[in-house]
Amino acid sequence: MPAVTTVLVVGSGLAGTATAIHLANAGVAVDLVEAEPGVAAIGSGITLQGNALRELRALGVWEEVQPKGYGFDSLGLRAPDPAGTLLVELPDARTGGPDLPAALGMPRPDLARILHDRAAATGAKIRFGLTAAALVQHSDHVDVTFSDGTASRYDLVVGADGIRSTIRRMLGIELTTRATCMGIWRAFGPRPASVTRTDLFYGGPCYIAGYCPTGENSLYAYVVEDAQDRSSLSPSERLAVMRELASAYHGPWDDILATLDDPSRVNYTWFETHVLPAPWHRGRVVLIGDAAHACPPTLAQGGAQALEDATVLSELLLGADTLDDTVWNAFTERRVARATAVVEASNQLGQWLLDHEQGDVPGLMGRVAALVAQPA
Repeated sequence: MPAVTTVLVVGSGLAGTATAIHLANAGVAVDLVEAEPGVAAIGSGITLQGNALRELRALGVWEEVQPKGYGFDSLGLRAPDPAGTLLVELPDARTGGPDLPAALGMPRPDLARILHDRAAATGAKIRFGLTAAALVQHSDHVDVTFSDGTASRYDLVVGADGIRSTIRRMLGIELTTRATCMGIWRAFGPRPASVTRTDLFYGGPCYIAGYCPTGENSLYAYVVEDAQDRSSLSPSERLAVMRELASAYHGPWDDILATLDDPSRVNYTWFETHVLPAPWHRGRVVLIGDAAHACPPTLAQGGAQALEDATVLSELLLGADTLDDTVWNAFTERRVARATAVVEASNQLGQWLLDHEQGDVPGLMGRVAALVAQPA
């Protein structure tokens, strides 16, 4: 018998749905609750590195994910000049193994739907528009009162409810989430034939300008600027700002700009970061994903680290007879240093850009790739 037989997962992002799938597939009774009224995915697209694809295969969804996305095995670096000159095409590390692409871009809503459907198929009970309102811990269970007034009892509660985690706050954990001083404009649109991988432009009016194919007919494009309060802008003004910033970049960007005309497909967010020091659990409540470690997208590892949390936590819970310090110590050993290293590397890359410093970017990326190529 596994260490837990009834589990509540709060938050249905990547970490939460993946945990629900792993546990429910092994016969654990899982309730998955999500405060949003339905399957939601903030943003336009997502870049999944090979180690994320390895986790999606372990979840049994790779065959559904692959045709919905666009895989590629190299990274292009281009100059912010009038031609968008390709400076170098770098082979990308296949961190998920030789039989998976180095990276795959796909629309976030498609990935969310695939994971939710898989969670439901494994037997997890998913309830939207609902979250935990109160937790009372005991030595062998947690009593949970929900936002609709109902209550249930669980062996374990998993807080996978994001960067501003309600579960973390209920546990009385103080964690400073800081802005890194970068803001990112993202847009979702059609993929021109000239875009077949991620290309990055460093310099010009933005720190980074890039794009990622997310399907045969779609991509997401982005530009990274100094973080600013853009909240007062109307949708049409947001589109105009992104178009103005992106107009400094050429090559495939010229093709992208020709179709960048829908204000509803543009969004703006700040880069934010934090890492919760060990341990990530308090009693029978554990935090995973962005609730424990928020990773800026400079290395495109946030989703992968969330999926790895889910895999490791589930493996340990299913392989133990008792939920005790042996489980938690193993979870800490396998996840905290690894996730912290990835977050710190992502922050370091961003800081080099902010400081206009010529850091060892290839070396940093190589070290992270070597780390995440090993299963968590």
